[in-house]
Amino acid sequence: MSDDRTQQIALVDCNSFYASAERVFDPTLEGRPVVVLSNNDGCAVAMSAEAKRLGIPMGEPWFKLEPDAARLGLVARSSNYELYGDLSSRVMELLGRFSAWQEVYSIDEAFLGLTGTLGELGDTGRSMKAAVARNVGLPVCVGIAPTKTLAKMANKWAKKVPSFGGVCVWEQVPADDRQALMRRLPVTEIWGVAGRLGARLAGLGIYTVADLAASDPAIMRRRFSVVLERTIRELNGVPCIAFETPKEGKDQLIFSRSFSKKITEVNEIRQVLSIYAQQAAARLARHRQQAKQLLAFAGTSHFVAAADRHHPSVSVPLPVPTADPVDLTKAALRILPEIRPGARYARAGVIVTDLSPAGVQPTLPGFTSEMEDRKIATIIDEVTTKLGRDNLGLGFGGLKSGVDWQMARTMLSPRCTTHWGELATVRA
Repeated sequence: MSDDRTQQIALVDCNSFYASAERVFDPTLEGRPVVVLSNNDGCAVAMSAEAKRLGIPMGEPWFKLEPDAARLGLVARSSNYELYGDLSSRVMELLGRFSAWQEVYSIDEAFLGLTGTLGELGDTGRSMKAAVARNVGLPVCVGIAPTKTLAKMANKWAKKVPSFGGVCVWEQVPADDRQALMRRLPVTEIWGVAGRLGARLAGLGIYTVADLAASDPAIMRRRFSVVLERTIRELNGVPCIAFETPKEGKDQLIFSRSFSKKITEVNEIRQVLSIYAQQAAARLARHRQQAKQLLAFAGTSHFVAAADRHHPSVSVPLPVPTADPVDLTKAALRILPEIRPGARYARAGVIVTDLSPAGVQPTLPGFTSEMEDRKIATIIDEVTTKLGRDNLGLGFGGLKSGVDWQMARTMLSPRCTTHWGELATVRA
């Protein structure tokens, strides 16, 4: 084992992130099986290790779990997106202090570039784990390896083998043990290899990670893709998947939710789309972006009779790129003539696309919106961020009544870090 300094990649992943986030401000949940439910308290979409040990299937409807919850000691929580998003941003900011080379891969995962001897890398991994636990209260595991694919594998191993203490430096593990692991792991356990591709690989006699690593990358590229070739080379320690620099803005924005109750009135759809269009305008203004296209849509449940299904949509090209809430709301409401009164709509939303940085495309005088010149979208965003989304809106988007269609979260835990009225209470 060499003591030379080397550049490696760390993957830091929060353990059972949603369930762990629920425990940060509610220590009574420690050691208990916890499930986090999807929109409208529908299905189990995340669970603690204790819940997994009960054999609860991912996606199991809550109405099936609820009758046995008391007997099993099972605790359910509605999805607390505000809490999860805030804790995620705190974790990522904290991890960024350990490396200037960071790629936030998902809400609970980040890649980091690290340099040092294998011993120093292990110390850094343990420091990151301890810092997140101490400052945010979340458990994480760290995998460190020469490539992203191997870092993913090391992270998985760190989770499953208690002797690692949550930190696995791939090249510190004896070569024979690494090979034994790769011979045991099914090929579908590898990052980027899904079930369908796994079935095709099985047809070639490739069943395990070791089988894939031993295959000829050039031949596999011709038979499959350059992506699989890169995976094979990464399994052999050759970095092929580069770090991605964060984008300044997004390619599109989607605002949509399933309703807690079915909507049958046109004015209710009008209110829904007005609110979502104005949220889109505020988000665009926050990221200094403008949209050139808006898609508005609505839909009934797919499980109703065929004659009762209705999924209208309208795509509206905007005259000029804009983040104006008035223009976006008017565009979204172009769908209203397509709405069938009496139809039981379960979902609606807006998508703004063809985004560009604000000010890049000059607009001729007379074509700009008065509201945009006055930065109305920015004002709405600042007010609603400070006082809550329900405190300001334009037109139907500002109505206080009739919002019982909004997503049901009857088991929502306090949003302790984002809402003044829900701050945690500490008793000594």
